[in-house]
Amino acid sequence: MKKIFISQPMKDKTDAEIKTERQRIINRIKELYGNDIEIIDSYFESAPAKAAPLWFLGKSFEKLSTADVAFFAQDWENARGCRMEYLACREYDIESKEV
Repeated sequence: MKKIFISQPMKDKTDAEIKTERQRIINRIKELYGNDIEIIDSYFESAPAKAAPLWFLGKSFEKLSTADVAFFAQDWENARGCRMEYLACREYDIESKEV
């Protein structure tokens, strides 16, 4: 079973937009791997009210450390958190793909 991390831009997006994009990515991943996957929950809906962007990135790194593969959503290059996650994948040999 592959553990999958999804990196996607979230700044200035509604919960509905984030979830819709996330589901699109999950559907694409299932096309590639079938149902023998585990999606790592990296969308923090219950974050502290005043959580800073770096708090989210720290939590994301923690989740990313358990992944076999990281998938990067469209426009990831324009989101600093996604760029940092991509760099972590490169530096720590986590397979990464764009969807």
